[in-house]
This record gives sequence, C-alpha cells and structure tokens, in this order.
Amino acid sequence: MENRATWFPGMLHLLHTNDFHGTLTPEIAAQLRAWKQEDDALYFDTGDAIKAGNLGIPVRPEAAWGLLKQAGCDASVLGNRETHPLAGAFAKKLEGAAHPILVANLRAKNAAADGIKAHMTFEKAGLKIGVFGVMVAMVTERMATQAASAYLWDPPIPTALRVAAELRKTCDLVIALTHIGFTQDQKLAEAGSDIDIILGGHSHTVLESPVQVGRTWIAQGGSHGRFAGRYQWEGGVLSGGLMGLK
Repeated sequence: MENRATWFPGMLHLLHTNDFHGTLTPEIAAQLRAWKQEDDALYFDTGDAIKAGNLGIPVRPEAAWGLLKQAGCDASVLGNRETHPLAGAFAKKLEGAAHPILVANLRAKNAAADGIKAHMTFEKAGLKIGVFGVMVAMVTERMATQAASAYLWDPPIPTALRVAAELRKTCDLVIALTHIGFTQDQKLAEAGSDIDIILGGHSHTVLESPVQVGRTWIAQGGSHGRFAGRYQWEGGVLSGGLMGLK
C-alpha cells in the first residue's frame, strides 16, 4: 500500500472509499477530509456505507451519512445495504444522506426515487466530468418478489453502457461508480470503451493500484474502512493507490 504519494498541480485528483459496513468513524472522516482538501480532490463512495443489512430498517439515521458529509463526499452509489423493497423502509435507510446519490439502474414503479439521480457532471482541473452509478440488481422484473417491491432494478452493465455513451457526447472524462463487484467491473470494462474510470465496490477486492482493462481503469479498496484510494488522472492514466485508514 502507498504510504504517501506525489501530487502535481493540474492533475485531477480522486479520493475513493467503498463498503464501510458501518465502520466509518469521526477519525476516519477527518482523515478523508484532510486528504480531500490536501489534494483538492473529488471524493466518491461506492456503497454499503451503512450498518443495517439488506432487510434491516434503522430506527434512527445511520451515522455513516453524517460522517460522509463531514468527510466531504461529492457523490455516491448505493450498495445493497442501502436499499429495501418497501418505500418507507428505503426512505429510512437514506435518511440523513446529504450528498448526491447516483443509481442509473434503479426505478420506482409509481414515482421517482426521491433524492436519487442517474448521473451528474463536475467541472474540475479543466475537465468536464460525467459521473453515474449502477448497483447490483436487487429486484428485477423476472423475480416473483417484484410484485411486492416498490422498486425495480435494470441489469447494471447494459444500463452503464447506455448512460456512459450519453455522457461521452459532452464530457471529457466519464467515471462509473459501481457496486457490482470486481468480476462484473471487468466485464463492464470489456464491453465498452466510453468509461474511463470505474470506482467499484461490493466484492471487497483489494486493488493496491488501479487495474487497466482495455482503456478503462478499475479501482476498489477492500472493505470495513481499512483503506481509501488516492488517485490522480492525467493523460488517460489513473495512478496512485490505496492508503491505510486503520
């Protein structure tokens, strides 16, 4: 793991975490905030930040949301822990979230999913950056349980390819925030060339440095608050690596 990195002005800096599973603490949030400010970075989280399990319903707002705000999270994608088939329980899981949440393959049956968008753009380091999210499909049209679910999930890879192609028309850089696991991230990278960077989660894969598949770079940082990824993007290359948090 990297203990320190050399950062140069003019590069785009990225900070990434995934799969905290309720282990984000004020101390870790403070460290993330310090790195974000030091690097003037965009900070993204890629899901399963909260403690409650898939069907669990928190009785009070999850601490992770406030701590991600303290850390300066710019956007995230949901993990399976942050979802629920019932609308009221889903809302309880997201209560307290203060940053944009991006999930392009989630749709509510009767209304928009409150506070969730497919994608957004940032202006940083002279670049227009398109960012979107996809996650594991929890309830699909083919499942018997879809009758009782307020939400449906479309297949993440076809959705990601479609959204990336749209963002590529107007953006210099396209970043996918994914909670689908490293194997699926590799398949996504192999399937299309419109995504420059995949910041992944779900499989708890420890990638000490980014992996390139085709022209796409994939990064993931294990789980349970052990690491954060500090990266820089320049000239089509994502460099940097994982930094210890514990």
